[in-house]
Amino acid sequence: MTASILCIGTELTRGQIVNSNASWIAAQLTGLGFEVDEVVTVPDEPARIIQTFRQLIGAYSVVVATGGLGPTTDDLTASAIADALGVPLERDAGSLDAIRRRLEAMGRTMTPSNEKQADIPRGAQPLPNAVGTAPGFVVTINQSTAFFLPGVPKEMERIFADHVAPRISKFAPNLSFEIRLQTFGWAESHLGEKLAGIEASSPGVVVGYRVHFPEVEVKLLAKGETQVAARGLATHAADEVRQRLGNTVYGEGEDTYAEVVARAVKARGFRLAIAESCTGGLVGHLLTRDPASDYFIADAVTYSNSAKTRLLGVSEDVLRGHGAVSAEVAAAMAEGIRRTCGADLGMSITGIAGPSGGTPEKPVGLVYWAVAHAGGTIVQDRVFTGERQRIQMLAAYHVMALLRDVCLGNLS
Repeated sequence: MTASILCIGTELTRGQIVNSNASWIAAQLTGLGFEVDEVVTVPDEPARIIQTFRQLIGAYSVVVATGGLGPTTDDLTASAIADALGVPLERDAGSLDAIRRRLEAMGRTMTPSNEKQADIPRGAQPLPNAVGTAPGFVVTINQSTAFFLPGVPKEMERIFADHVAPRISKFAPNLSFEIRLQTFGWAESHLGEKLAGIEASSPGVVVGYRVHFPEVEVKLLAKGETQVAARGLATHAADEVRQRLGNTVYGEGEDTYAEVVARAVKARGFRLAIAESCTGGLVGHLLTRDPASDYFIADAVTYSNSAKTRLLGVSEDVLRGHGAVSAEVAAAMAEGIRRTCGADLGMSITGIAGPSGGTPEKPVGLVYWAVAHAGGTIVQDRVFTGERQRIQMLAAYHVMALLRDVCLGNLS
């Protein structure tokens, strides 16, 4: 069964924000067994909303729309859909009460703008919002159903899970199964070369790629006579992908690289401390996006040479003799933070992220990183290319890769 997605918002058509909702909804619909044939984005203009809604509702059994349900004057979705249906807006008492209670819980008072969010087209069914003030709503025309959800991602995702997925799952025969493998270390083109022939050797499986720098997700979507059969096809193909890519595959599904690295540290019972220079705290930020108090001690951003000396004990002679961007200083930083914090593992990173500061001997993009542990200190280096943020992110991932290898015993 086919479905479509309608994204409403001038901020989307102008490129002011990234349309992450469309990709998330498409993934959910695909997982439920739908074929997403069309994704349309329109500005906050009633005529465009009405025209597009009528086109989609006439062509698809399921339409999922987001955006334009907020309290401001440019939130016009509900009124536009009411006009498209030829009905007035009506204030839903249950939604109004829910909005009031949520605002009171936040210490706020209901305003006319907030009350507006409880207005939905006559005959529509409200979709309660458990994490925000804007309810969604659903309308049915003949054999087609359209769901209208807030544009705020966490609110949209919650309403979809609570009210949309349970309602539409029965519409599509789920004869597909998808496995998403997370990789780091190779570019999309290299992965494509490595995985050439997978589809030919696995009939019924389609291989796709999604780049979210510096990672690449490999998607294996299988279709079979039953979902069990599809799962078998996808699993067989995934095993082949893992065999071809080896350690480049670090996880599956919703795994993130930082999470997998953290698991490796915690599995050994280690405590970690970090000293960063050119990445300015990025490594610590990535690792602490999830709770980390059970293994993470400190992250010292020692940007200047004097900070490296005072906080980490890096010798001024080493700094003068080798320069702040060197294998010797990276090792001294890792050993210094490990010693200072009484950690099992000390990790460091120092380099030239640019755009200036490079020399012929030490070009922009040169980065050294190190991990100090009970068995010694390991230092690695590379010259990364690209703009500053790209260099910083690649450096952060590579130092985490070294940390993971040490914890897994892949390196001494």
